[in-house]
Amino acid sequence: MRILQLHCDSIEYTPTKKEIKSAEEIENPQTQKLEEIVVAFVAIEDGDDSSVAKNAISQIKNSMEKIGCKKLLLYPYAHLSSNLAKPSTAMSLLKEMESEASDLEVSHSPFGWTKSYKVQVKGHPLAESSKVVTKDSSTKDDNEDTSDALKGESTIRSYWKIMSPDGTMTNIGDFDFSNHKKLEVLAKYESAKQRQVDEPPPHVALMKKLAIADYEPASDSGNMKFFPNGRLMKSLIERYVTDRVKEYGGHEVETPIMYDSEHPSMVSYFNRFPARQYNIDSEGKKLFLRFAACFGQFLMANQYQMSYKNLPYKLYELTRYSFRREQSGELVGLRRLRAFTMPDCHAFCKDIPQAVDEIKVRFDLSQDVLKELGIDESDYDMAIRFTEDFYNENKSSIEELVKKHGRPVLVEMWKEKFFYFVLKWEFNFIDNLGKASALSTDQIDVENGDRYGIEFVDENNTTQHPIILHNSPSGAIERIIYALLEKAAADSKKGTKPQFPLWLAPTQVRIIPLKEEFYDFCNNLCDKISAQNVRVDVDDRNESIGKRIREAEKEWIQYILVIGEKEAGSENLSIRDRQTGNVREVSFDDFMNEINEQTSSKPYTGLNQSQHLSKRPQLMV
Repeated sequence: MRILQLHCDSIEYTPTKKEIKSAEEIENPQTQKLEEIVVAFVAIEDGDDSSVAKNAISQIKNSMEKIGCKKLLLYPYAHLSSNLAKPSTAMSLLKEMESEASDLEVSHSPFGWTKSYKVQVKGHPLAESSKVVTKDSSTKDDNEDTSDALKGESTIRSYWKIMSPDGTMTNIGDFDFSNHKKLEVLAKYESAKQRQVDEPPPHVALMKKLAIADYEPASDSGNMKFFPNGRLMKSLIERYVTDRVKEYGGHEVETPIMYDSEHPSMVSYFNRFPARQYNIDSEGKKLFLRFAACFGQFLMANQYQMSYKNLPYKLYELTRYSFRREQSGELVGLRRLRAFTMPDCHAFCKDIPQAVDEIKVRFDLSQDVLKELGIDESDYDMAIRFTEDFYNENKSSIEELVKKHGRPVLVEMWKEKFFYFVLKWEFNFIDNLGKASALSTDQIDVENGDRYGIEFVDENNTTQHPIILHNSPSGAIERIIYALLEKAAADSKKGTKPQFPLWLAPTQVRIIPLKEEFYDFCNNLCDKISAQNVRVDVDDRNESIGKRIREAEKEWIQYILVIGEKEAGSENLSIRDRQTGNVREVSFDDFMNEINEQTSSKPYTGLNQSQHLSKRPQLMV
């Protein structure tokens, strides 16, 4: 069955003549006009049966619930398919669908008639969608194990709304997105659940051009290789995020990357976590590669004897790697991987009020971490999901999070609890293809303290299970690089020179000698700058000065120093600044201070390539 679903201001249709002999009999065909309605154009196909009809109407009703509409028109529309069912079967299933939707204000347009129609579709992100419903609508990759949570994710009853910073909740169909275009993209992306990509986003070409990362054909899809430039950037981001989490109070640990899938706590967790995993058979054991750091940290917390005075207690691990068997059509560049590096911090809290207070602290931490990584608040939009009960009991705290964000956010409210968490927020980056990717995130987990036997003693000397928060203040490290590259591509499209934050740049300063006679001066200057914890190299290749400057520009190097007779004899440095486009003279100390202002409080590591470009092999990409 194929369905085109439209949320309409109005539809007006007129039956004009019978198109087939077995067309539905109607008396005195007249023009019908219906307003504020969902119209489902339906093509019933050969092989469709009662189960397909029930599944289809269930999906239609679920999506109508999200937009708050209770008025439905089923509109037979043969043009959606070339493999139609027999008219008698189609008419029977259409009536069955109408009967299954009897709790709505439902009707259908005449079956088998040619009709003229005029439709006015609403302009919100969920107004238009299409569905293909078959006897087996769920697809499964070869050798894929899928959790019950993942299978059931598409059947959850939920409502989509927009919450403004003042706490106002608006049906998504009534919200004005004119000043919130990225939020509109996010709303459409999340509701459609369409993760596949039809073309590579701009960052894929950039990650290769800048020698950051590339696909590895000898590995499984979604497993990347990082060149020296990429490994340097990745290690700096890893160190920065880890330092920030430890400053916040996280205790760094290390846990195994594989676990016994028949361990009692694992079996039940699988069915509450929406992920696909890699499986391994070893000496009679069925093992799986972790898809999060949760298992190891929870099993570790089970060994602690804790009092309420110890809480919130925070465990942290930077997983290199976590593994998820994402569907092949979703894998592209650094946006979505099967092996990824995830900073994962769990806070064990004594109760919901403490968890709510702690999640606010972690929210601030996440905003600041992204900002310092080069991703500003204007670069992402927020989504927040919660059960209806949790919202009713914690409305002011949820509104406080949205107010901290400072802009309207996408809300998904679940009618009942389906996952192990009752609240989840995330910051979503929208790339140049309109795809959304979660960066920072946190969850309030109300099940796993009990599931993993984690205990603490409360004020009344009673044993309790903690509430657990699941926070990644940055999201996957690879995804941060993806976001920075996508930002750079957008800047380039607007005519702005792209560049990385200086502390992340593989080369921060390039020295270019005009002639060989200045090599010694350049080498001494390079050593002097390098001693100040600055990544500096020397382009000593036998190439024209113009070509070497152009290649430094193509590598997004912020500072270029061309050294000739004048510069070698001057007390000051002549700096080409990529950021301003100007050439200016500054003293050595002022130049070092300028760099330090941009890199202070950030981790540092030395150059990850030969200091002289003439000694570097050429990468073929």
